[in-house]
Amino acid sequence: MAKPNYSFEKRQRELAKKKKKEEKEKERAARKAAGLPPMPDDGSDDSEDGDTAARPDAAPPVGSR
Repeated sequence: MAKPNYSFEKRQRELAKKKKKEEKEKERAARKAAGLPPMPDDGSDDSEDGDTAARPDAAPPVGSR
């Protein structure tokens, strides 16, 4: 059985990510040139660490007296 080429798969993911980022930058530049307001963020930023300390509506941890 053939061995999977993980390097190729990783490179393809990196290229797809780079292409998406470039398209997003072009979209932002076009909107800015047209004088339109920037697109609202879709919430896919890098804050996926699960930190609830930044959320004001987060309940305190149980047993934290």
